[in-house]
Amino acid sequence: MMHSRTIGVLGGGQLGRMIALAGIPLGFRFRFLDPSPEAPAGDVGDLIVGSFDDIGALEKFASGVDVVTYEFENVPVMAVECLASRLAVRPEATSLAGTQDRFVEKSTFDALGVPTTRYAAVHSRPEFDAAIERIGMPCVVKTRRNGYDGKGQGVIRSMADVDRVWNELGGRELLVEEFIRFDREVSIIGVRGADGACAFYPLAENVHERGILRCSRIPAAGADAPMQQHAERHARALMEKFGHIGVFTIEFFVKDARLVANEMAPRVHNSGHWTIEGAVTSQFENHVRAIAGLPLGSCEAISASAMVNIVGEWPGDAAIAEMLAMPGVHVHNYAKSPRAGRKIGHVTLVGCGEREMVRVLELCPHV
Repeated sequence: MMHSRTIGVLGGGQLGRMIALAGIPLGFRFRFLDPSPEAPAGDVGDLIVGSFDDIGALEKFASGVDVVTYEFENVPVMAVECLASRLAVRPEATSLAGTQDRFVEKSTFDALGVPTTRYAAVHSRPEFDAAIERIGMPCVVKTRRNGYDGKGQGVIRSMADVDRVWNELGGRELLVEEFIRFDREVSIIGVRGADGACAFYPLAENVHERGILRCSRIPAAGADAPMQQHAERHARALMEKFGHIGVFTIEFFVKDARLVANEMAPRVHNSGHWTIEGAVTSQFENHVRAIAGLPLGSCEAISASAMVNIVGEWPGDAAIAEMLAMPGVHVHNYAKSPRAGRKIGHVTLVGCGEREMVRVLELCPHV
């Protein structure tokens, strides 16, 4: 157990906010570093406004903090290494470095025997054309860094798309990947404690719209015990390779009952928001427990659960009231200003039927 019980979080978005909401009942205080003075985590802890590469801001942020974590994987590795020279940072920089570059990410999957798509790194137009010819069409082109929620990527289905995608993304380091005609998408969320103990949540089935997660459900369709075991084995291997402490996520495609790794994230994850009300211990509480050196809590699901994102605009008062009148439905408002494509809240459903799920989807904007 830490002595001063203060946790620093790099990033002040909704994930940081929910980490704090889970940690405050355990007696922890929180401090956040974020470039935006409107970062929503500022409502639940001290907010230091500054860039992640500002040494002065990092020093102010670190003063009096026992352990630092981060809420998203695009934090500069330099910032983590700078902080790690004076206090504990969990997860360590190895986890960040292994997930910030999509080529390194795919290479790590290969090295550990985690099935993934065929891929090629490209730096020039000749390499781009050669990769498309070798991998075939359709294929997906992604920037190697800083891509999320469908940003920094394009799909090539025919020769007519090649110039367009190159004009949009060329000039940066890219990855060309095989396009998988998958049956569904799932994610495994695991957590590894400071003592090396690991625990795993049930596989969640995810549905995306325009590159942004629309909803997640557990149990995932077709996710039998062998699939769960395979996913856990892959997540455990990756966490152990990185020496990871905290929550860790892998997103998979499912093709003919086989898992194919797509991406990984060294942090709490959108597809795990159902755990706040739907699991014995939420992903956010387990992350706090792990980085604070506390025993991990049970990841067991309380009931069949689901999560629906609210994207772009907030539902009207009547829609909120209708959802809250449904037993097992919980609404989360991130206190973020509406903007197209921006996640501003979510709704969880615990023990609800298909009718309630359909209605919540109708009431929650995704614009």
